[in-house]
Amino acid sequence: MSTVRLVTTGGTIAMAHDDSAGGAVPTLGSADFLRLLPAGAGPVGIEEFCNLPSAHFKLDTIWGLRTKVDELTRLEAVQGIVITHGTDTMEETAYLLDLTVDTDKPMILTGAMRTVSQVGYDGIANLLAAIRVAGSEAARGLGALVVMDDEIHAARHVTKTHTQSTGTFKSLEYGPLGRVDGDRVVVARRVLRQHIPCSGLEKDVHLLKLGVGQSERFLRQLIDGGAAGVVIEALGGGRVPPEWMPSIREAIKRGMAVVIGSRCPSGRVYDAYGYDGSYRDLQEAGAIFAEGLNGQKARIKLMVALGQTRDRAATQALFSREFLEPPHA
Repeated sequence: MSTVRLVTTGGTIAMAHDDSAGGAVPTLGSADFLRLLPAGAGPVGIEEFCNLPSAHFKLDTIWGLRTKVDELTRLEAVQGIVITHGTDTMEETAYLLDLTVDTDKPMILTGAMRTVSQVGYDGIANLLAAIRVAGSEAARGLGALVVMDDEIHAARHVTKTHTQSTGTFKSLEYGPLGRVDGDRVVVARRVLRQHIPCSGLEKDVHLLKLGVGQSERFLRQLIDGGAAGVVIEALGGGRVPPEWMPSIREAIKRGMAVVIGSRCPSGRVYDAYGYDGSYRDLQEAGAIFAEGLNGQKARIKLMVALGQTRDRAATQALFSREFLEPPHA
């Protein structure tokens, strides 16, 4: 019998108040989730990967989780996979799975914004919805998905937008792919995935965010330290102060991959300006453009890309695919 395999990693969905800790900590294990799920959840296998807040995750953690998920997708009896995960870094893990696990089987991430000790605990409702999506034929071929608050979101598009709201996960540019409507899984549109074969992450990749009048000294430190890559959340459609350009040019000349994103919450990186530090200058310098990815996901993608190749043109091509293909089909 085909089953949905549940992999638990901790997060708020697994947390309960602990007086000795002075607050909520990961407590619930696999037996607790099975006990709390309703009888009609269907055949669910379960295993514990870790029990941590996702703020404690390291790159080795998410790569190890990716390896586990990849192994599970190869089991004939596994129809789909659900991962319980802390919401802080859920979108990054989801995007890593989406890029690097080559499968048509649904990979669903879910969690909670309230602990089991709080009124209105949303964990089991989210978990049940995720299990339904993982077992649905409609979700096949969509890659990694985030299912929260009965909405189904593509890993590439979804982001956490609010620190407290149970409706925190949004796909700002295109909206959700579908919904869990009672006992039905409704997928209204589909996305085209990008798979990048990768045997490991390049960990020496960093994320900088621009603010008005901000010095480029942190970029200088990365250059001097020989970092492999950096993602810069630039201004607007991809612009930097002109005084940043010499350092960016030097970084690229030394072989560092420099990816330009935007600090805006949605929209691709592009402008038609001609002044110093605009898109044109960055393009001429050899910068790579994040093409609709936020900074944290562009960093994941750069770590994956550099894990496959150090060729700048090949890396640029991997990023350019975001908009060479339509966002839905």
